[in-house]
Amino acid sequence: MDDIDKLKILLAEDEDAMRTYLHRALTKAGYHVVTVDRGTDAVPLLEKEHFDLLLSDIVMPEMDGIELAQKCSEVSPHTKVMFITGFAAVTLRASKEQPQAKVLSKPFHLRDLVLEVERVFEEQSEASL
Repeated sequence: MDDIDKLKILLAEDEDAMRTYLHRALTKAGYHVVTVDRGTDAVPLLEKEHFDLLLSDIVMPEMDGIELAQKCSEVSPHTKVMFITGFAAVTLRASKEQPQAKVLSKPFHLRDLVLEVERVFEEQSEASL
């Protein structure tokens, strides 16, 4: 698969180590990954570039992942959304406010993340048939 065929993921994660870890795993799995450390930095990218998936932490400074997902649905409605979080209460809020988004709770294995991302893209390709 060359770069043109790679699915493009925007990763919004405020924790440096986690962001590096996820970027490495998703790149290794064959995705093109762009990273930001806050939701407010993700919005301009969503406005000017096409992303197949927004993978966002929920709890971040300035703009949380749920607000970011709502903005994403306005400016880039075809971008799928998936949340990652370590907070159970936040998972419930995300499920209520963004019911179409998958929520992956920390801690998780990288292979689980990659499998969930693959599932999101499989559902997307089945829906377009």
